[in-house]
Amino acid sequence: MRSIRTIVCLPGLALGLSLLAGAAIAAEQWNQYRGPNGDGTSSATELPTTWSETENVKWKTPVHGKAWSSPVVWNDQIWMTTATPDGKELFAVCLDRETGKILHDIKVFDIAEPQYCIERNSYASSTPVIEEGRVWVHYGAHGTACLDTKTGKVLWTNQELKCNHHRGPASSPILWEDFLILTFDGFDFQYLVALDKTTGKQVWRTDRGFNYGTDNGDVMKAYSTPHVVTVEGRQELVSPSAGSCAAYDPQTGKELWRVKSGGMNASCRPVVAGNTAFMGTADGGFHLFAVKLGGQGDVTNSHVQWKLSKGAPRYSSPILAEGLLYAGNEQGVITCIEPETGDVVWQKRLGGLFMPSPIYADGKLYFFTEGGEGHVIKPGREFNSLATNKLEAEFMASPAIAGKSLILRSKNAVYCIEQ
Repeated sequence: MRSIRTIVCLPGLALGLSLLAGAAIAAEQWNQYRGPNGDGTSSATELPTTWSETENVKWKTPVHGKAWSSPVVWNDQIWMTTATPDGKELFAVCLDRETGKILHDIKVFDIAEPQYCIERNSYASSTPVIEEGRVWVHYGAHGTACLDTKTGKVLWTNQELKCNHHRGPASSPILWEDFLILTFDGFDFQYLVALDKTTGKQVWRTDRGFNYGTDNGDVMKAYSTPHVVTVEGRQELVSPSAGSCAAYDPQTGKELWRVKSGGMNASCRPVVAGNTAFMGTADGGFHLFAVKLGGQGDVTNSHVQWKLSKGAPRYSSPILAEGLLYAGNEQGVITCIEPETGDVVWQKRLGGLFMPSPIYADGKLYFFTEGGEGHVIKPGREFNSLATNKLEAEFMASPAIAGKSLILRSKNAVYCIEQ
């Protein structure tokens, strides 16, 4: 790992990078989109480097429907959502972590008239969030629900939150204290809302209030998942969107600061280190940028540290590993970036579309393409491939880690990859 003494340009960044490892050590459950730290990193060891359809596959379980949601793991259970291709039936599915056996297959909602969803999306693209005894599943404006993980019983539902997703939902929920926080950036409405995680009742709602410079709702939509970070004693809910990216007080929903970053369709989850967040704007705008946290009001000119357009991802979230920032884009290019300056260290075109977000564990980076390739890379200032693996599957969902296993959800099955 690079010495943190070499990172001096962004106050607090070096400390944040060194703390990532400590946070991962304490984490044991892959409980949300991008794992226990919300950034794709894990303290797991002895993960496999090579696999195929006939090598290091502990089990493979077909899952019905069409869904891009990523799996979440709590102890011996793996949960995910799925839906019929027409969106009229929405499900929650639980697998046994050891055997892959389906433990629960629960129809959560019947939807008489689903919204339009493009072929490249699904009606179950939002990743669940889980804790001991409870899992929360979210299908955008079609509904949100809380289930008992032991019995599969639906404890509450909420179908009161309106939004025309225009291309289908994709933002994932997060838990913060007693709140379930949801993001709705649609064609007609753009807002964040906190629900009481026990009852599903609304606690606060904050409209974006951005000036998009147009009345065309198509450029107002986004699909991102927020991240909560503590900066000098203040908690900030960092949330990318279309037109601007902003931070909010997670307790009240009050806006703290915003960056007029431009762009639309933002889908990457922010990566945070120390007092710096790394965010993407997808189509247009800053593309990938670093912003110093802790600001107030419009901080576009005062807190944006750098911007990067070449090699920036549209769908796959970036990841920090061993002092460097990495991103894989839909042109099949992996870019390694100096997090304090935004300078490109190296770029490598591997081909394919990096749709799933990468993960880091056991000294290895894992990048997956839609076409089924799994690239294992050693972090460092030069590109170093450890293995390229191939499964007879297509991937949109991001991987999860469970103990010594990779949990990979393809378009029609879930794999447990283990040495």
